[in-house]
Amino acid sequence: MSMELEALDHVGLTVTDVARSVRWYQEVLGLRRGHEEAWGDFPAVLEANGSGVALFPRSAEDPPPPSDPLRHVAFRTSRRGLDAAKAELRARGIAFEAQDYGVAWSIYMPDPDGHLVEITTYEVTRG
Repeated sequence: MSMELEALDHVGLTVTDVARSVRWYQEVLGLRRGHEEAWGDFPAVLEANGSGVALFPRSAEDPPPPSDPLRHVAFRTSRRGLDAAKAELRARGIAFEAQDYGVAWSIYMPDPDGHLVEITTYEVTRG
């Protein structure tokens, strides 16, 4: 018997300021709050099309994170969505790095706590 997984549900991140991070994920990435009526801000869940992030407050009692606990969080979009994301980030003055992986194009930027966020598309056209 094998597992029947459907998709990535969420990635849990610890953040220093939940409200600030909620605003960033809403305003910059356009994620929507999920399960707020049930959970409030513990965790604060933000999602798009059924997947996203769960933000947990970092407390003084939490052990320090490993040196590289999470490489990045990636969100998939269309080619048009990637172009729109680039324009939106430029308009907000948010620096990002672009990468061409042949089969995918991606952009990367840090969230307010330095977690690396990727937006990627597999709709790649060559001229």
